[in-house]
Amino acid sequence: MVEAIMINWVYVILLFILGFITYYRKSLDLFGSAVMIIMGIVIIFSAGTNWLLLIILFLVMSLLATKYSKKYKQSLGEFEGRRTSKNVISNGVVACFMAAFGGYYLPFVGGFIGAIATATADTLASEIGVLDQHPRLITTFQKVDPGTNGAVSGLGTAVGIVGAAIIGIAAYFLGIMDNPLLAIGVAIISGTVGCFMDSILGALFENRHLITNEHVNLMATIVGAIVGILLL
Repeated sequence: MVEAIMINWVYVILLFILGFITYYRKSLDLFGSAVMIIMGIVIIFSAGTNWLLLIILFLVMSLLATKYSKKYKQSLGEFEGRRTSKNVISNGVVACFMAAFGGYYLPFVGGFIGAIATATADTLASEIGVLDQHPRLITTFQKVDPGTNGAVSGLGTAVGIVGAAIIGIAAYFLGIMDNPLLAIGVAIISGTVGCFMDSILGALFENRHLITNEHVNLMATIVGAIVGILLL
């Protein structure tokens, strides 16, 4: 028991170091790093370090995807740069909630994986899909410019599905779900549904300035979590 507590505190220290690195590298602003640390501590002491590692995997993949082809994205005006606490909350608060109560209600494990798979699929689809020169608006299938809210592409969709699958595979190896096929299936299905929901909300509401990108991300991860819960 004492050893487990000590291990948890070691991870807390590592979490603070990670927060400092993300701030120093200008990946997150100060409040974004602080919120990340707080949510990480909640997950460590409510669900365990293996659940935290899955979210860190999402963070690493999203940061790498954001930095990929930086100059090209800057030329399009699509490079996000330093993310804020709003970004962290909108992408991570649903997963944090699922982790906090996953020990009391088993389907929340699926909700946790679904929320992270959605955030991963959406981020990779957006950051890598912007390189596809032939995106179409999800609601009308009309050709639009890369980076348009609600745009989908073959490249973005494929990368998003791969990202969701990686989350499912990692969830199995981290012991979050003991059935590999179920873990991968939940991640791919919920991540893909959530990612497409993000595009639909972007096309219908964000393009009309009725909601912000953070609202879209939050609602998409909620949908992904609900699908994950239903699949269990």
